[in-house]
Amino acid sequence: MRELWGALVILIVCPFLGALPVIAWITYALKKRRLAQIGTRNISVSAAFYHGGTIAGILAVVSEALKGVAAIYLARAFFPEGSFWELLSLIALVLGRYFMGRGAGTTNVVWGLLVHDPLLTIFVSLLAIISFTLLQSRNVVKYGVLFVFPLFVVLLHAEDFPKIISAVALAGLLWWIYKKIPDDLDLSSQEVDAESQGVFEYLQGNDVILSLDDELDPAIVGHKAATLSQIKRWGYQVPKGWVLTPGDDPEKLLEFLQPSELSPLVVRSSAIGEDSEQASAAGQYLTVIQVASYQQLQQAITEVRESYNYSPAVQYRRDRGLPDTAMSVLIQQQVQSAYSGVAFSRDPITQQGDAVIIEALPGSPTQVVSGKVTPEQYRAFVLEADNLSSVKLEGTGRVPQALIKQVAYLARRLEKRYLGVPQDIEWSYDGQTLWLLQARPITTLLPIWTRKIAAEVIPGVVHPLTWSINRPLTCGVWGDIFTIVLGDRSTGLDFTETATLHYSRAYFNASLLGEIFLRMGLPPESLEFLTRGAKISKPPLQSTLQNLPGLLKLLKQELNLEKDFKQDYQKVFIPGLSQLANVSLEEQEIGELLAGIDFNLELMRRGTYYSILAPLSAAIRQGVFRVKDEQIDNSVTPEVAALRSLRALAVDAKQILPECEPEQVFDTLAQVPGGEKILYEFNELLEDYGYLSDVGTNIAVPTWKEDPQPIKQLFVQLIQLSEPEKAELEAKKVVAPKRKRGTVQRRVDIKGRVTELYSRLLAELRWRFVALEKILLKSGVLKEAGDIFFLELDELRDLLADTNDELRVSLNELIKFRRSQFHQDSQIEQVPLVVYGNIPPHPSETTDVYSDQILQGIAASHGQAEGRIKVVRNLQNLPDIDKDTILVVPYTDSGWAPLLVRAGGLVAEAGGRLSHGAIVAREYGIPAVMDVKGATWILQDGQRVRIDGSRGIVELSNDLRPE
Repeated sequence: MRELWGALVILIVCPFLGALPVIAWITYALKKRRLAQIGTRNISVSAAFYHGGTIAGILAVVSEALKGVAAIYLARAFFPEGSFWELLSLIALVLGRYFMGRGAGTTNVVWGLLVHDPLLTIFVSLLAIISFTLLQSRNVVKYGVLFVFPLFVVLLHAEDFPKIISAVALAGLLWWIYKKIPDDLDLSSQEVDAESQGVFEYLQGNDVILSLDDELDPAIVGHKAATLSQIKRWGYQVPKGWVLTPGDDPEKLLEFLQPSELSPLVVRSSAIGEDSEQASAAGQYLTVIQVASYQQLQQAITEVRESYNYSPAVQYRRDRGLPDTAMSVLIQQQVQSAYSGVAFSRDPITQQGDAVIIEALPGSPTQVVSGKVTPEQYRAFVLEADNLSSVKLEGTGRVPQALIKQVAYLARRLEKRYLGVPQDIEWSYDGQTLWLLQARPITTLLPIWTRKIAAEVIPGVVHPLTWSINRPLTCGVWGDIFTIVLGDRSTGLDFTETATLHYSRAYFNASLLGEIFLRMGLPPESLEFLTRGAKISKPPLQSTLQNLPGLLKLLKQELNLEKDFKQDYQKVFIPGLSQLANVSLEEQEIGELLAGIDFNLELMRRGTYYSILAPLSAAIRQGVFRVKDEQIDNSVTPEVAALRSLRALAVDAKQILPECEPEQVFDTLAQVPGGEKILYEFNELLEDYGYLSDVGTNIAVPTWKEDPQPIKQLFVQLIQLSEPEKAELEAKKVVAPKRKRGTVQRRVDIKGRVTELYSRLLAELRWRFVALEKILLKSGVLKEAGDIFFLELDELRDLLADTNDELRVSLNELIKFRRSQFHQDSQIEQVPLVVYGNIPPHPSETTDVYSDQILQGIAASHGQAEGRIKVVRNLQNLPDIDKDTILVVPYTDSGWAPLLVRAGGLVAEAGGRLSHGAIVAREYGIPAVMDVKGATWILQDGQRVRIDGSRGIVELSNDLRPE
């Protein structure tokens, strides 16, 4: 039992001991410098020497030595002296030091090992000192010791297998950490604290020459060099290179490099801030090629450094509000180019589509970027599915097509590596190898806006009034959730930029969400994983641990979701809805209507919290417990509940009306025995679900209570369903294990109740604006029904308060302009799924190249179906369809239900497994594939296809083409 307690104490206390930032406290106390915010941001002994001076460094050594010694004696309190548990205690200490204390733990290990095995440690240390004196290479000594230490343990303790494994694990852990964090000894010796400069320069050894093989910090060497070093370490072909940081004496590098006519060098700028997401600085600084001698290299380094202060470069920084920092110099082996060029992973001109834009010429890359020669231009389309990968090209020239395809793959792979940020790359081919010379973000294509999730939450075109209400509510709640996790780390994030409108459609800020999730320690694709079941990468452990307190707070809110919602539902929402519903809007004055709107918005602010957290909670639990979509009952969701009730009523009506013309159903029911009961129940259902509309999130769309035609049409279509089809609807569902299903089902039920609540609040809000509009129409302030929805909420308040003379004068023109813009946007049949930049151009009419056979989407409703395509872009003219029809739609909401109940299958451009269309499709046993990019214009009416809702595949048939 003593050993068990000892193990627990070691595993808990040692990481905590390693995490204590004693070095940071010492340095701040002596020099008022925060190590976490300067240099490499490491909390290490070398950082203390560098930024705090000799005294801070010595105290740092003492503090870390005491930690290592304390870990050994802690192990000895429970286990025999010299046992492998002493090494395990050091491993635990180092883990805490790295993941929470931001240091490598070298000093901890050295002094801990000195207590653990003095003779072995002294011998290894003497060997390291002699090696460093002779070789003057930190890296050789550092990694050599990590090899020699476990080797000696094997030789001296061959019989103690646990100790050998522990020694290998400790050495391997340090090796891994050294590869993960930058070394403070790589910092410029010119900026080191004067007290410790001499020692620091000696310890740097020959490693003062930084190369692209090292892990480089962009804050020290600039983004260009740091990016190339990262790409090189990823395994891409980058020419050998060396870096001079600002203030470095180039003499050692000049002596080391031997340029010649046969082996020339290129000297390039790598300014701090150059090639970043904030600014590219393309062409602002000097590059010198064909450097073939010592004198030329010396002069080129001087000229590149001086180019930082060229007047155009200075003006460039001023124009973009960039600070004056410093210039690093990158020196690389020059590629003897057969072909060269540049490539953009996305089109920077059209700002849409999937084309990789490539410009190329035989010879040197400088002529391509110089602007003096017109290069050959190519458009490449990279097609990648699970087991399919190909490139299609547009354009021909002297450059081999196989090389252009290879460049296209390279550009797209780098974009994926950089989390979807479009990349501008410079490349060169020497006849054997495709070399990557540069990669930087295409700054004009940032931020990146995505429709993927927004199309589910806010489908279709959005009116100004709806957006002016929805945007602050949604952005505000997301901001609150993110702030809970991030705390102080949320500083500098503008949550109001979470969403915007392009083409009168909602888009989410993928760039901002990616940054937020990275700060939270989560992968940037986390939101897509939670809402749509997308693949997710491994989260960075260090950042996750840093955000653990905030994530635990968020977890607590998720665990309390059901209890909190039930409490608010009884004490806040039910009384609030009763207060809103039990008034006659026709009798209210403007002030009373505004008060009702404000009260409604207060309820919606709290409701928005639940409308975001409940679906995410359901998705998380479904993913964790692996409960399949078809095992979940969505009957609490109001659209599904309404459909089930309507379906049951249609079965009764079918018995009374075995044969009847669709246009005469309601008239005939009023005349036949039992028909009045059916009509009474239909009106009751309409009363119960009258708050729903074709687009539930858009208050500009009439509710079923105002316009019952959609639900009447659905009722008629359900009556027309044949008996076998009705039997299919009652098919048994696969049952998941009760405990797992129950855990998920409770969250799905909460989600359904939240949807009902929010839909009721939206309906009450709409009815108040409609009542307000009637007053404004009667007084002549507004001219046409629906005008009110083309005003923003603040504009409407100013108008009613008569505080904005300019608005009142220009009101009619403003509404006319917005109506026209809204109408134009509504006519756009294909809006881009992803938009780059804040001012996107009008959607291109040209289509990109896609696979001729298979389209990939999200598997949303199981089953297979074959039929002919019917593309339906809006609900204005509903076509006649049957089970041979595969519906292709831009998105789905409750208004699409009349079509879905009769279709053989569904393909949607937007949406995921939790969207309206997916839920309704599963309810009716219709195979469905969601998120099929460009489906409404790739697929054509009459085209024969096969869809697989289990795999998310749409397969175009070879034998049958559009009729």
